[in-house]
Amino acid sequence: MTSFDAWRHSHVFDAGNPLAERATLWAMALTALMMLAEIAGGWAFNSMALLADGWHMSSHVLALGLAAASYAAARRLAGNGRFAFGTWKIEVLGGYSSAILLLLVAALMLWQSVARLLAPEPIQYDAAIAIGLAGLAVNLACAWLLRGGHQHDHHGHGHHHGHGDAHGDLNLRSAYLHVLADAATSVLAIAALAGGKLWGANWLDPVMGMVGAVLVTVWAVGLLRDTGRVLLDAEMDAPVVQEIHEAIAAGPVPASICDLHVWRVGKDKYACIVSLVTAADAQPDDFKRLLRVHDELVHISVEVNRVTAADAFVPA
Repeated sequence: MTSFDAWRHSHVFDAGNPLAERATLWAMALTALMMLAEIAGGWAFNSMALLADGWHMSSHVLALGLAAASYAAARRLAGNGRFAFGTWKIEVLGGYSSAILLLLVAALMLWQSVARLLAPEPIQYDAAIAIGLAGLAVNLACAWLLRGGHQHDHHGHGHHHGHGDAHGDLNLRSAYLHVLADAATSVLAIAALAGGKLWGANWLDPVMGMVGAVLVTVWAVGLLRDTGRVLLDAEMDAPVVQEIHEAIAAGPVPASICDLHVWRVGKDKYACIVSLVTAADAQPDDFKRLLRVHDELVHISVEVNRVTAADAFVPA
């Protein structure tokens, strides 16, 4: 059994992250309840602001449902042999799709804010602030449930190295960002409503909405970048690539890397194909042993191309 086969066998039933799936489902349920409360409150108090925020929250309910569905699909298909490197990228695809939804939310927020700035409407401040505070409490509860999704992975042992946020659970991070976006817009809305009530500054509400739209856009673009790199295997600038070069260069057998491909197969796991040129009588396993000290490399393929001693040779 190869190192990758052993790793995949040990992780196949862990696919889908059951704890994260359960937390995401709870966050979705809480957000859905708050969405219904805001829509009902908007109708009861004739508040377009509350109605708009309620429908805005529906997009977050959809995104959280998408995250949970991605976990479920990854878990259910974990044993399917069609997936050469497992089902982890289903979760990444869920995060990517969720980031697109986040951009649409930002565009909707900006559109509504500009419309409200150009055509102000009377606001029932007390009712709107009360429901806004309730919404913020729900957002904070959901953020607590999903609190691990945004943290960086800097723990390691042996030669395993955390390489930053890109190694975290990108699907959970997308769910967390949707909740965080709701929390940020709630804080901005409450501040704007308070300013409008105390000083009659009705313009604060739409301006804060624009600020929130910009903030959400920045988060969405960052998530699109991180998930897109994984889905497109565009990670040849990852630290593990330099580690491969260093391991070959420091090895006892003089060799030069003439071709290298590295791609992600798990949250912090990589596969690599290395093509080498050497004048020594060496076997692929000689170089595989050098690379296996790096725990993040779970599938290693090595091709050795021999040259004569008379040929020019420059080690990697």
